[in-house]
Amino acid sequence: MDTFKIAVIPGDGIGPEVIDEGVKIMKKAAELDGRLHLEFTYFPWGCEFYLKNGKMMDEDGIEQLKSYDAIYLGAVGYPGVPDHISLWDLLLKIRKEFDQYVNIRPITLLNGAPCPITGGNKENIDMLFIRENSEGEYAGAGDWLFKGKPEEVVLQTGVFSRKGTERIIRYAFETASKAGKTLTSISKGNALNYSMVFWDQVFEQVSKEYPRVQTYSYLVDAAAMYMIKDPARFEVVVTSNLFGDILTDLGAALGGGMGLAAGANINPEKMFPSMFEPIHGSAPDIAGKGIANPLAAIWSASQLFDFIGFNDIGENLLSCIEKTLEEKRVLTPDLGGSASTSEVGTRVAEILTEMTIAQSSVAFTVEQ
Repeated sequence: MDTFKIAVIPGDGIGPEVIDEGVKIMKKAAELDGRLHLEFTYFPWGCEFYLKNGKMMDEDGIEQLKSYDAIYLGAVGYPGVPDHISLWDLLLKIRKEFDQYVNIRPITLLNGAPCPITGGNKENIDMLFIRENSEGEYAGAGDWLFKGKPEEVVLQTGVFSRKGTERIIRYAFETASKAGKTLTSISKGNALNYSMVFWDQVFEQVSKEYPRVQTYSYLVDAAAMYMIKDPARFEVVVTSNLFGDILTDLGAALGGGMGLAAGANINPEKMFPSMFEPIHGSAPDIAGKGIANPLAAIWSASQLFDFIGFNDIGENLLSCIEKTLEEKRVLTPDLGGSASTSEVGTRVAEILTEMTIAQSSVAFTVEQ
């Protein structure tokens, strides 16, 4: 039996509430499957930790996390702590220190999920966004000159290295090639005459190594429009840090709302742990009320199983989420229901148990 060590950072706001349900589902999945054992270790880092200690995580926090196979994060951010501190001193620090340069955001409208556009369904809203996650517009490079003076100037510098740009584009081509899907690059080369022209050139260069992958390239503003008017044209998408951040939230709206938005921060070489998180944020307005939607956290757990090599468990969890949505009996208020966070998690666990028993019965019958 394989053992995997999972570092759990519940974080802020609704983070602990949804992470509890995700951990519950992961434990149930491992128990039902029998091929793996999961060991969970909790870390109390986040904004509350910052208000008590003046820092978002322990000084040696990165060193503490290095020995884990994966990190499961709830949410970062809360009133009273500036956003740039909560983000840069925990979430982005982990992403950068562990070279989690691939951000994966599935945008799939599962059956039963609400969609704000007419005619939206699982067949025409099924995208996989691959976002550069380590540099670009979020490199943190720049300066603030002449603060408070009339000549005050702020410089925010996007950093696009050959290594960083080529590796994310190559990763996207590999993903599209294996899946037999198209690959769309999204940039803004007409206006950003250095960074995005460079991005477009690297995309064109790498594309020559994958002649069987059909490619498209859109400006980011046109892509935003087409995501609404014709989402079916997008299958696998690769884009920069900033554009990916913005467009995937648009995608979350298409896919049923932020309560169904999952994300993975991947170090493909597995030299460092990868991190999995629902991306809805800490939602302080509903924290502590027990009504936060845990399905994004469970979807993130599905991604975690995919990454450690148990894709069948990941697929089962996704099917359980979909069945929960289709039943429409146990849903949180954001999806039109009246159930609590824990009730939704319990229902997903029940469906997973039923599914596993049914699959085992079929397998036994085939063997007989």
